[in-house]
Amino acid sequence: MIYTVTLNPAIDYYISMKEFQEGELNLIDNGYTLPGGKGINVSKVLKNFGIESTALGFAGGFTGNYIRTNLKEYGISEKLVELKENTRINIKLRTEKDESEIAGFSPRITETEYMEFLNTIKNIKSGDILVLSGSVPKSLDAEIYKTIIEMLPENVKVVLDTRGEPFKYALEKGVFLTKPNNVELGEFFNEKYETMEEIINAGEKLRKMGSENVLISLGKNGSVLITEKGVWIGNVPKGTLVSSVGAGDSMVAGTLYGIVKGMEISEAYKYGIASGSATAFTEGLTTLENMENLLNDINIKMGGNSNVK
Repeated sequence: MIYTVTLNPAIDYYISMKEFQEGELNLIDNGYTLPGGKGINVSKVLKNFGIESTALGFAGGFTGNYIRTNLKEYGISEKLVELKENTRINIKLRTEKDESEIAGFSPRITETEYMEFLNTIKNIKSGDILVLSGSVPKSLDAEIYKTIIEMLPENVKVVLDTRGEPFKYALEKGVFLTKPNNVELGEFFNEKYETMEEIINAGEKLRKMGSENVLISLGKNGSVLITEKGVWIGNVPKGTLVSSVGAGDSMVAGTLYGIVKGMEISEAYKYGIASGSATAFTEGLTTLENMENLLNDINIKMGGNSNVK
């Protein structure tokens, strides 16, 4: 079974307009809402691909009910702990020039609600896959992902997709896969990477720090997979960018899809690229058909061998 954890989900309000004028009344050209959160996105893409998962985390108030209803309609199993406060609302704004995001205020999570959540982690068994994804609310300790990993039985594959202190602490316990983008990678090491060699070297540092495999997304410049067996560099297939929101989560889901199908991660990587790209080229999250339509356009080449043992 695959479990996804979303500690800080949201309702994402997507709006688009030609130009945003600060201090003025702005009329949107298009708008829609979707339940958001990185782990929830992973669960949805997996469901689109015919892979079952269980969504864990928190949800509260009328916004939380909206998320629960959507997951039920999607056919996704959820064990989200009910909060007293409302789940946040995020704004995703796209203009002709760029994309911007406004992150909503996170609800406060009480000690009782936190302990109830930890009880859901006890259902995870050896051989399962756990995706720890997204930001950590300020009311929770930055070491929560580390705490979760410490509770797991042996032989659980942990996928880690977060940033900052939660990333650092979780990495100390060892994980199967991390998926930073190039910006997050630079933030973590407090450096700026301008060449592929620098990016690969930084990814190899993550392996040495506890990540068995490292998948780095580079936006329009493609992506890099670093494993014990070597380095693979993937392209971005041709297409028109609609929205990059959820593309990284889709890359995680696509890679897991290949792994569940019995592939080595270097082979599953192709499905990760196709999934992330398909989401970026459409409104909402990719379907299986859209992902498969891009597979023939994926080119992966071997890079320099990973020197991390």
